[in-house]
Amino acid sequence: MQAVLGASQQENLADKVEKRIVAGSDPEFGAAVAKIVRALHAAVSEVRPTTAQWRAAVDFLTEVGHASDERRQEWVLLSDLLGITQLVEDVNTLRPAGATPNTARGPFYRHDAPELPLGANISLDGAGERLAVTCHVRDLDGRPVTGAVVETWQANGQGYYENQQPDLQPEFNLRGIFAADAAGDMHYLTVKPAGYKVPDDGPVGQLLGRLGYPLHRPAHLHFIVRAPGFETVTTHVYDGADPRLGEDALLGVKPELVADFRHGGSGGVRFEWTLEFTFVLARSRQSGPSRRGKS
Repeated sequence: MQAVLGASQQENLADKVEKRIVAGSDPEFGAAVAKIVRALHAAVSEVRPTTAQWRAAVDFLTEVGHASDERRQEWVLLSDLLGITQLVEDVNTLRPAGATPNTARGPFYRHDAPELPLGANISLDGAGERLAVTCHVRDLDGRPVTGAVVETWQANGQGYYENQQPDLQPEFNLRGIFAADAAGDMHYLTVKPAGYKVPDDGPVGQLLGRLGYPLHRPAHLHFIVRAPGFETVTTHVYDGADPRLGEDALLGVKPELVADFRHGGSGGVRFEWTLEFTFVLARSRQSGPSRRGKS
């Protein structure tokens, strides 16, 4: 009888909170928040944490907030590592077959990267194995997307982003924004990125490390590709030779995003590595479907 009464009381609490939220001035938003609250109530009812355990959970969330600033976003890292960021991308970007999929942007993005001319070298310190990158931007019919803007950022050859090492790397190192040419192509120079361990010196990394969660990321480059009339692509390009490809901490590896980093040259100039990749953009819903139709 006590167990039944307890379950009833727990259900009533969730009902009461939901009614108060949905009765507000924004019913649609309230309904979404109510679903999250109900899921939290259900989790507490199932796990049955002690008061001390719940306080420890609140303390953890407080530490996450304290560890976040303009250079380090621990909240984004938490969302990324729990797979929530990738899930949000997946449910919001249901693209036709053949279009480049979205991935989580990651916590090291900066909004103020510099605009650079084609062929520029984004490695400002020259540290690492040279990599020549060529990107093609096409629509679903294989036609060039003129006017595409391609933004890129990456870790260096030791697996660190510039905003992780503000005292060791130049400002905006390994970041740049390029405009594709009339043929929908762009190219630039950089260094080969290394895979890395997700930062574990903060509350998020410490918690998941304690749980034995994989905290490594395979080597990759980040890209955002924008063009008028097309859906914006935020994605990674992964090194297909990285041994940790199957255990990406951010759960973002997809077959379409795995590429071959090759030893070789480009345009008569020798580089340690070259990479060529094609981004396929889907037209925005406002622009109408591609001739290939829906998947």
